[in-house]
Amino acid sequence: MTDIDALLPHTGLARMIDRVLRWDAEQILVGTSRHRASDNPLRRDQRLAAVHLVEFAAQAMAIHGGLRNAAEGRPPQPALLVSVRDVVTFRDYIDDLPGDIEILAHALLINPASWQYSFLATHAGVTIATGRVAAIAQGLTPASTLSGI
Repeated sequence: MTDIDALLPHTGLARMIDRVLRWDAEQILVGTSRHRASDNPLRRDQRLAAVHLVEFAAQAMAIHGGLRNAAEGRPPQPALLVSVRDVVTFRDYIDDLPGDIEILAHALLINPASWQYSFLATHAGVTIATGRVAAIAQGLTPASTLSGI
């Protein structure tokens, strides 16, 4: 069982991912039922818009980075989400989906200074959102950031 709380800065209600289903060096598959939670902080007017799957995907990316670091004997590395691109949602809201949502995050670029992932969110085998997210490491000086690329 993966300790997600140790891999994310998000805790409590802000954590959108329930469990890691599988992962390897290139990708991670996570599952969640947090889209149905009435106390989900991303809800507006009692609804959860599909665009919020970007946050779910960003958390999957962070968990993957933490697992990769742990496998290499390093602690999780704080990062800032800096880019969201090519997001396509196939429905307006996700709070009414009865089963779990799965998010597959696939690493496109990983280096010491930045990460970029594509993601695919599905419900019952049907695609509900796709896109790309990118983050940069916190705590690096500009010179060390450039040298890591």
